[in-house]
Amino acid sequence: MSINNHIRNYYEQLVAEEILRRLHGQTPEVSIEHMADIACVALNRLPPRYIRFEVDMAFFMTPDELVQTNNSVIKAVDEAITFVAEHRREE
Repeated sequence: MSINNHIRNYYEQLVAEEILRRLHGQTPEVSIEHMADIACVALNRLPPRYIRFEVDMAFFMTPDELVQTNNSVIKAVDEAITFVAEHRREE
């Protein structure tokens, strides 16, 4: 039996949504590989927060913690976009 399908890092969805929000509609279009690189860098800058269900975090976070979490995600994505741009792989 594997538990991998039953747990996830809370920040994964938040980081993905922030990347899409930030990079949506850019010309030229940003590749999935480029977005995945940004996501990995951003997630490595955030503490792991594993959950089973989204409600686990929403129920236990105060409004201040929610704001702080969102600000942390924005900052991590900002830094990751800069880092990946400065360390582009040769295609």
